Amino acid sequence: MKILVTGVNGQLGHDVMNELAKRNIEALGCGRALTYKGIRRGYAMETMAYRQLDITNQRQVFETIQEYHPDAVIHCAAWTAVDAAEESENIPKVLATNVDGTKYIAEVCKEIDAKMIYLSTDYVFDGQGTKPWKPEEKNYKPLSVYGQTKLEGELVVAETLSKYFIVRIAWVFGINGNNFVKTMLKMGRTHDILRVVNDQIGTPTYTYDLARLLVDMVETDKYGYYHTTNEGGYISWYDFACEIFQQAGYNTKVIPVTTAEYGLSKAKRPFNSRLDKSKLLENGFEPLPDWKDALKRYLVEIRR
Repeated sequence: MKILVTGVNGQLGHDVMNELAKRNIEALGCGRALTYKGIRRGYAMETMAYRQLDITNQRQVFETIQEYHPDAVIHCAAWTAVDAAEESENIPKVLATNVDGTKYIAEVCKEIDAKMIYLSTDYVFDGQGTKPWKPEEKNYKPLSVYGQTKLEGELVVAETLSKYFIVRIAWVFGINGNNFVKTMLKMGRTHDILRVVNDQIGTPTYTYDLARLLVDMVETDKYGYYHTTNEGGYISWYDFACEIFQQAGYNTKVIPVTTAEYGLSKAKRPFNSRLDKSKLLENGFEPLPDWKDALKRYLVEIRR
């Protein structure tokens, strides 16, 4: 099997390439950067090819994927700066990346009969209520430009292909990039007290664990919509921050506040990011480990 991975200089793409290298699966990594930052220590970097690719350039997308002719594409590249996506000057770029780029990839996958994994988000939902969102839920109503463009990306994949996996994730953290865990550790070194919201509920997703599942998935034909985060139940960002500081050995005090008390951001966040992951077990996929265990392993990794 040959796999092409987009966005390999991001958090998830980085770990997907690591997982493929670990399994000795041939892969081509693609990203906007001129060079590839590389894969985890201990894996043979020279076995993992890289090509610069702007997914908003239709010609580049078609030429690159047609030439490599992969059996599957794992599409990790996306505009994920949620607040910046709300700025009027950025909206065309967000659309070009999350919608047009995804469309180009889906079209060429159809042409060469390749599978496609599209990574989506809890932000496609309006975040109301307390019931976990099921993968086949159609009551989308995204609250932000980011959520709307990721939803449009989902729709174009489902309309173009039959051999697709749409995988929604939430609260992502990984070794290669910025995330909530790194922000809390940074703030905890300089602040004795931090305010963190406690009315937005979900579950974290460690990209190292997610990458394993995605590679398991792409080797099957169990297509469709999936939800996945780490196991361990639903928590608030406040709960997550408290666990980060406890495991890291920080004495930082965390004060729980509502989203309204914390102050409005440019993009609205969903209050209910609970994702129903039962379809994974139903289709024979191994769920991700408990999020506390994932955080423990992650803290060890970033301190190396």
